[in-house]
Amino acid sequence: MKNYKIAILAGDGIGPEITAEAVKILKLVEERNDVSFELTEALFGACAYFATGDAFPKETIEICDAADAILKGPIGLSHEESKNIPIDKQPERGALLPMRRRYNTYANFRPVSLPKELAHFSPLKAEIIGEGIDIVIVRELVGGLYFGKKEMGVDENGQRYVKETLEYTEAQIRQIMLKAFELSSSRKKVLHNIHKSNVLKSSVLWNEIMEEVAKGYPDVKVINLLVDAAATYLCLKPTEFDVMVMENMFGDILSDQAGGILGSLGLMPSACIGDDKAYYEPSHGSAPDIAGKNIANPYSMIGSVAMMLENSFDMQEEAKNVWAAMQGVFADGFSTADLSKPGAGVNMIGTVEFGDKVVEKLSKMPRV
Repeated sequence: MKNYKIAILAGDGIGPEITAEAVKILKLVEERNDVSFELTEALFGACAYFATGDAFPKETIEICDAADAILKGPIGLSHEESKNIPIDKQPERGALLPMRRRYNTYANFRPVSLPKELAHFSPLKAEIIGEGIDIVIVRELVGGLYFGKKEMGVDENGQRYVKETLEYTEAQIRQIMLKAFELSSSRKKVLHNIHKSNVLKSSVLWNEIMEEVAKGYPDVKVINLLVDAAATYLCLKPTEFDVMVMENMFGDILSDQAGGILGSLGLMPSACIGDDKAYYEPSHGSAPDIAGKNIANPYSMIGSVAMMLENSFDMQEEAKNVWAAMQGVFADGFSTADLSKPGAGVNMIGTVEFGDKVVEKLSKMPRV
């Protein structure tokens, strides 16, 4: 039997609710396979700051260091509540970015998947969705503006100012390009390279490295596209995309837009992978306004478990089963509040009920 240690970081807001449903799936996967998971919970984000004075405390770091993989819930507070935490200790700056830096999780994979059968969830017209949307956004995760030098102050004229630096090295760009080309090679062999080289010199270097890496993948067709055009085509022609690769901030923005064309960021899990460690998380925020109401969609959190099974534990077939179980719940006519309004002709279910229905479907699938 294989044994794996998983750090469970439930996070803030709706994090504990959707994490509880993901843990249900992990426990069922244990029952269905020759595998055991040692789950260790730890504080991370605003909850950690208020309990320890640190959003990524030493105890959590030690648990994550020892883990084979990390399952992380959304973090953060409302704008007003965030003011109760010093700027540099707020969850994103004090926990998330340090985690990415510590484990060099430079490759962020965000699947954008909407089968034709679930097209009614999307705000896009049926003829635009066609036979369904199946995109993977590959986002560079440890460079760019988010990790560059930051400075705030008052200049000699008494004017407040801010200065943030966008930095990339050749090595950082090359490693994410290799991941994108490898993924594209295993799919439709079409890679959209998203950039802004008509304005940003960082994109000029990005494209130079892309062209060098492309020589090693002659079967992959590269389509270069400006980021603003990409935003437009995601709405008008989403089925033309397969794999998209882009720098950090572009990936942050376009993947959220991609959640919009699906109908909700609640359908957007993600994998954040480095050479030695990976963590898995929903792409959405902590939604503190709906926390504790049993209406959050746990799809993205359970989907992150599926990505963990596939990428960290070499359990591809069971991962497919989890995806099928989740989509099967929706195909049966059920919906969560983020995707449908009452009276839309679907059966509305809550967080716990969705998780239970996924468990029910997965438990009936043949064991792998």
